[in-house]
Amino acid sequence: MKKVFFKTLAQLNKVIMPRISKRDLTRLTKWEKAIVAYRYWVTTNALD
Repeated sequence: MKKVFFKTLAQLNKVIMPRISKRDLTRLTKWEKAIVAYRYWVTTNALD
């Protein structure tokens, strides 16, 4: 059930959240770093 929840959340994030992967990660604001960390957390939980 946890995996299904995170897979659904990852798909929702893919549609709603902005893509930051093509930008230089060292020049992100704190807010953008938080978005990257959140998306990473959801992705790793969806893959487990």
